[in-house]
Amino acid sequence: MLQLSGRLLNNKSVLSLRTGTPIATITSPIINPDNLKIEGFYCQDRFDKKQLVLLYQDIRDVLPQGYVVNDHEVLVEPDELVRLQDVMKLDFELLGKQVVTVNKEKVGKVSDYAAETGTMYIQKLYVSRSIIKDLAGGALSIDRSQIQEVTPRRIIISELAKKAPAAAPAVAA
Repeated sequence: MLQLSGRLLNNKSVLSLRTGTPIATITSPIINPDNLKIEGFYCQDRFDKKQLVLLYQDIRDVLPQGYVVNDHEVLVEPDELVRLQDVMKLDFELLGKQVVTVNKEKVGKVSDYAAETGTMYIQKLYVSRSIIKDLAGGALSIDRSQIQEVTPRRIIISELAKKAPAAAPAVAA
């Protein structure tokens, strides 16, 4: 099921199945820019207030109240995750990233995204446009298949379909 970034992140709790209580609070996602996958979440431990990491594969269920995990032991310190060190050092932030076409036409900035909760792959980007373009064509939804490249500064997408000008109706003689 697709969920918008706000529903994935905004003060979500990490809930323990064993104790039935919240054990941490999500603070931000760890996004891999190579495949646009949420690898996990930084979270603040409720007991000693340390920053820990919850990996996506340790999530048992996603509820409106938060993420359900087996127990507190699934939360790990960031320096223990050797395979994710490179991704965590990038500190990739998707919101606010500039979106351009392959022909370098500016499209807008990422205002939101939707991720599949089962795999945590980001499937859609929602792009806010400049005021002038927004009045002419509205906000854009970019599908994952349209993304050509993700760089540290921008997201490059395939060309947008241009609207054909409205043709005048034919007049019968």
